[in-house]
Amino acid sequence: MNPVNYLYLAALLFTIGASGVLVRRNAIVLFMCVELMLNASNLALVTFSRLHGNLDGQIIAFFTMVVAAAEVVVGLAIIVSIFRTRHSASVDDSNLMKL
Repeated sequence: MNPVNYLYLAALLFTIGASGVLVRRNAIVLFMCVELMLNASNLALVTFSRLHGNLDGQIIAFFTMVVAAAEVVVGLAIIVSIFRTRHSASVDDSNLMKL
């Protein structure tokens, strides 16, 4: 398969994720859209790594997946904590960080 097709797929996935972040207001959907954007960037990194014949992009993609997994754990813990106190997972209703 042509590497350009993988880049088109990565661009499509990133666009879907970015539009989801801008449009949606549910915190869980927001995190899923951010993860979709991270996976799209990982696909582009692996595609360019494969195209140029080195492993640098694949190593960076692996570390990005590790950081994304840690981000999901912390983010979901915060969302569950806010949901228990506010009974809503909406980003608009959450103003706990404001002074």
